[in-house]
Amino acid sequence: MAQKPSIPKGTRDFTPAEMARRNYIFDTIRSVFHLFGFQQIETPAMENLSTLMGKYGEEGDKLLFKILNSGDFLRGVDPKLIEAGDCPKLAPKLCEKGLRYDLTVPFARFVVMHRNDLSFPFKRFQIQPVWRADRPQKGRYREFYQCDADVVGSDSLLNEIELIQMIDEVFNRLGIRTTIKLNNRKVLAGIAELVGEPEKIVDITVAIDKIDKIGLDKVKEELAERGLSAEAIDKITPIITLSGSNEERLAKLSELLAGSETGLKGVEELREVMEGSKQLGLRAELELDVSLARGLNYYTGTIIEVKARDVEIGSITGGGRYDNLTGVFGLPGVSGVGISFGADRIYDVLNTLNLYPADIAGAAKVMFTNFGVAEAAKSLEVIKKLRENGISAEIYPDCAKMKKQMGRADALGIPFVAIIGESELAEGTVTLKDMNSGEQKSLSVDELVKALA
Repeated sequence: MAQKPSIPKGTRDFTPAEMARRNYIFDTIRSVFHLFGFQQIETPAMENLSTLMGKYGEEGDKLLFKILNSGDFLRGVDPKLIEAGDCPKLAPKLCEKGLRYDLTVPFARFVVMHRNDLSFPFKRFQIQPVWRADRPQKGRYREFYQCDADVVGSDSLLNEIELIQMIDEVFNRLGIRTTIKLNNRKVLAGIAELVGEPEKIVDITVAIDKIDKIGLDKVKEELAERGLSAEAIDKITPIITLSGSNEERLAKLSELLAGSETGLKGVEELREVMEGSKQLGLRAELELDVSLARGLNYYTGTIIEVKARDVEIGSITGGGRYDNLTGVFGLPGVSGVGISFGADRIYDVLNTLNLYPADIAGAAKVMFTNFGVAEAAKSLEVIKKLRENGISAEIYPDCAKMKKQMGRADALGIPFVAIIGESELAEGTVTLKDMNSGEQKSLSVDELVKALA
């Protein structure tokens, strides 16, 4: 007996109906990217591990899918390493390539390799899948699409304001109510300075970024496990639990970080971005969240995260400023800022809230029945004319009973059925049936085109 087929955990198949919904998301995001002047690129699914490793922090490196070298991948490997099961040392010897973890690091590599062909500031967007060896759960997959937009070659905070406007426009078009959370990496660095632990900035950010998932008490425990003193944790707690309006939080931060030049710079950047966004108007809620860190080492300024207000799910968009990511690839001093829409989580939100338009079934607009050779030949002529006018149409390929043909149109959600039988063939007409109302009309070919257009 043949083994029942399956797919890896954390991956999914998508039916035609599901793909129609996903394409609605991609098309909406793509149209907004174009509206804001971003240009599309693509990069390979595989990157050299040397490109990926060390860019996402210790936890991110563990989640990289590594690809075994071709052929005899064990050749030249010390048997003692294999016996010891020393995975960190074995991995670079067995694997030279890996699946991309996100689209930002490959983009930085792209910028360095193509710098002589690009005009800066360079605004790019990219819609492609990424892979993470994470534990699958609701809203978290091992293979998923990201829709990224980045600007490189500009230090201006106008870019952050524009990206926030773009986020707001995308989710307004999709009908999703959102909260856009903001923080600044310089504020987090200032906190580390304030508690006298500047060298532990990564430990602090990795821990406090989990506050929404594990709660304040668990965050305190993790900070202690990472070597922070009880006094330092007591100083951090009131900062990451700030309450009040955004203006009140900014004012309080200015007081608390008065002794840190870096921290105050972060507060000023936050104030400029938030005030600029407020002046232009937002339909989303804008919230300063000092606990927001996103756990990625390459952020150096603004940090952005978007949550859906009506569905319990992780962030559906995230991003931030990275001042020198290209430096590790030999091009120092190039500032960048970007965001990434999580298409798969957005898809889950839209499914939960049933926010899709009624007309995105993805099937043809009209299906022609098939009652014989002559009728089918005439139907193909009419179909050709419909397609020339931008109307999607198809024909039932086999001569079959009317009930069977109508059943297929109904199952696929095709809104109209066109019938050419003996009488229509003789009269040069087409009978058009509206599958929703059941109404039928006898039309000329030109009238049919107008009716379906």
